[in-house]
Amino acid sequence: MKASVITEFGGPEVLQVREVPIPEPGPGQVAILVAYVGVNYAETMARRGGLHSGEPPFVPGLEVSGHIQSLGAGVKGLRVGQPVAALTGSGGYAEVALAYAAFTFPLDEAGAPIDLATAAAFPTIVPTAYDLLVSMARLQQGESVLVHAAAGGVGIIAGQLARHLGSGLIIGTVSNPRKAAYAQPFGYDHVILRDDFLQRTRELTGGRGVDIVLEAIGEPVRSQSLSILAPFGRLVVFGNSNDEQGRPQSLPINPGTAINENKAIMGYSLGNLSQTAPHLLAASARQGLNLLIQVPIKIDITDTLPLEQASEAHRRLESGATTGKLLLRV
Repeated sequence: MKASVITEFGGPEVLQVREVPIPEPGPGQVAILVAYVGVNYAETMARRGGLHSGEPPFVPGLEVSGHIQSLGAGVKGLRVGQPVAALTGSGGYAEVALAYAAFTFPLDEAGAPIDLATAAAFPTIVPTAYDLLVSMARLQQGESVLVHAAAGGVGIIAGQLARHLGSGLIIGTVSNPRKAAYAQPFGYDHVILRDDFLQRTRELTGGRGVDIVLEAIGEPVRSQSLSILAPFGRLVVFGNSNDEQGRPQSLPINPGTAINENKAIMGYSLGNLSQTAPHLLAASARQGLNLLIQVPIKIDITDTLPLEQASEAHRRLESGATTGKLLLRV
């Protein structure tokens, strides 16, 4: 089968289309004939050798949509030919990908039609936004939320979800005015430039600060975000896009600061959760799938490229110019 393979660690050019063996599902797994693949920043980090990626060559790709091709031993409740979205963990940039049944979500049982392109963009960003606001920050009615990278995949979902959950004030930050105009309709009361977010947030909150900040950028934004929290505020960290290798960054702040100021620092990793508590991630994904239909929450797919242009997709994502969600078409 055809796959886009990371042949060695390096720049986007190391992604090469190769013929590789068709994977066979093991116990508890399904094989999916892939239609679309969601492209994520985490995959660019894996390509550079970060995020505990395996040794090259390997096929990246965290999420896909398509139809079930075959079932592994012990799989129940799914059938061959069924349209699904799936969290693959790896191997998604291919004509056939494997996923565990627990992370495979039927689209024909969702209660309303979901097209395969939208479905491919769902498995990472929707459960992440749900867990950040609901499971981690435990957003309460009327609380204020600040979301960094509001024009990105998680950002556009988080703004809409915070609105649905009854947030009192929703602020997004972005890197430039073009992204501000793009992000504004996705649930935000205000979208401000990140370079000036401290002063603008104080102005918008009358000096009080915000109750919740969602942050995946790194320093110095992380420390600044902690400083802008109101009493009992929660800073939820879920990435390090400022670090090319995706390495954890320590807050250069004495832990006593959080104690003295009555603030909380929380961390979230979808990849780790899939390993340590898969039932929790699967439950969040099912909740997120329901939200796509019932609210509805909109996933904005801004570009779709063929699988052969996976390297170009990575270039665009790393340039910082993209908005919404980027897909590969298989």
